[in-house]
Amino acid sequence: MIKPLFGSWRKMKKSQIANAEDILRANERWCMNACGRFLKGGSPVWLLGGKNGLPSALVIHSKQALLPVLCGQGAVPPPHFLRSVFGGNVNLYSLQGRKDDVLVMEKALEEMGLYASEEKNYDIMCLDRPPLSCRSAAPLNLVVRKPVPQDMDALVALHASYEKEEVLPAGAEFRPDVSRLNIERIFAEEQMFVAEIDGRLVGKINTNALGFTRYQIGGVYVYPDYRGIGIAGRMTFEFVEGLVAQGRGISLFVKKNNIAARRVYQRIGFEITGDYRIDYFL
Repeated sequence: MIKPLFGSWRKMKKSQIANAEDILRANERWCMNACGRFLKGGSPVWLLGGKNGLPSALVIHSKQALLPVLCGQGAVPPPHFLRSVFGGNVNLYSLQGRKDDVLVMEKALEEMGLYASEEKNYDIMCLDRPPLSCRSAAPLNLVVRKPVPQDMDALVALHASYEKEEVLPAGAEFRPDVSRLNIERIFAEEQMFVAEIDGRLVGKINTNALGFTRYQIGGVYVYPDYRGIGIAGRMTFEFVEGLVAQGRGISLFVKKNNIAARRVYQRIGFEITGDYRIDYFL
């Protein structure tokens, strides 16, 4: 392994906040989750020392997740700070970010004896202009709107199906109570649209990160029985149209094998700009 020429991981000081922000802004299109957690505050940020005392990379440690932003470095020191955080037993759930960064951090974690149990690979897709219209390809009785509190039970069911199908790694336990808390938080804190047909909620989409100049969207889901008839395209178009009108770019990541979803995004105007990866440690 190529060793870094200098530096070690140090917890960010208040005097280094601007340095961390510079790193995140330069990589914002590809590290929206890291940007969002940095801006919300409360998540420890660890900086890798570089030339002239300026940091050359960072890792955000949010609960049981690591989000590296390594700025093209091919090797980094192992994040031994995890052992002090967790009292010797590292309780790590996920490692996520741009694929190249995750692969570098994988090797560093393996030096500590930590190996991922599952990896998921995604395309990073970005949109920086008004979306291309797809209004004609959808059922006439489709209604796309903001959810209201009376929709919560239907949203809970939608979100549970989404988590089971799209989010949970193999072997992970589905927790209905945690899933409900997740969608309640999204309803309260994020922007969201739902798709309704004949009074039934059949799809949803929401933001899941707010960066310096961009939104990240996620949670895009349509019940299987309602797929292939244009619901996801209409719902995504109307949602993204409103976000772009706020003067922000849009990022998202989609599974490599989800060809149908990728085509929907491309028809709206999204372009593939890189590779994203999530490693799970169960």
